[in-house]
Amino acid sequence: MQFPEFTDLERKPPWLKTPIPSGEVFFSIKNNLREKKLFTVCEEAKCPNLGECWATGTATFMILGDTCTRACRFCHVKTGNPEGWVDAKEPANVAKTCKQLALKYVVITQVDRDDMQDHGSAHIREVLNEIRVQNPDIKIEILGGDYAGCDSSLQTVLAAKPEVFAHNVETTRRLTPRVRDARASYDQSLKVLQNAKLFAKYEVFTKSALMLGLGEGKDEIEQTLKDLRAVDCDFLTIGQYMRPTKKHLSIKKWVHPDEFKHWRAKAIEYGFKGVASSPLVRSSYKAREFYEQNS
Repeated sequence: MQFPEFTDLERKPPWLKTPIPSGEVFFSIKNNLREKKLFTVCEEAKCPNLGECWATGTATFMILGDTCTRACRFCHVKTGNPEGWVDAKEPANVAKTCKQLALKYVVITQVDRDDMQDHGSAHIREVLNEIRVQNPDIKIEILGGDYAGCDSSLQTVLAAKPEVFAHNVETTRRLTPRVRDARASYDQSLKVLQNAKLFAKYEVFTKSALMLGLGEGKDEIEQTLKDLRAVDCDFLTIGQYMRPTKKHLSIKKWVHPDEFKHWRAKAIEYGFKGVASSPLVRSSYKAREFYEQNS
């Protein structure tokens, strides 16, 4: 199947242009955050869906600091060695912010912490538990790392009983060594998603995300969908890779919206319970909607 193409890789195609976020809810949350000198991943990553998600009472916070021990070639997060540092006040602060913003659904994402023996899992559990204490009715999604394949770290996170456990494969098997840090493997990511279902002592939904435009072939995309369903992954987001800086991986293709529609139909055909697929989709897009439609 052939799809329309936009071949000028030096400028964005028209379908990637987005309106500036606005609305009463957007400005209310933004002002609340600024007053308390707090920041969300939604803002830091300049997410194009920020206004839409905030309007539904959903936001994403990154924990365990701003320095990742991995150096994936698509990601703009600072890389380095935090040497075990964590913010002891973070669980209370994140929980309080969720309450002040009256969030109904929160996504907690994290940097990888290979510098810590438990990969930061105990701190993550504490954050999730405190959110639940201060916000009894909130639903929680954790966008976790692979914890270097450590089963006990994954079990520690799942002990906090997040409604959704997400972990992103990011790209196809062939491209993984070029796109992701050498410590992150395609098979390890699939295993983490599989084990989340195995280790959870309750019904948990799993979720993953795929970026297009890095040079992947159609057969590879299809195989990735099959691989994710083989480990019973429930939800999937598919979006266009956007190059953060010229030091990062170059964009090989602007994927047309029609092709994203094709992959959404394929993913649903393979049995995913929730699929968001379009150029502007990011990992946390439709997070609350996926959960509510299937719970």
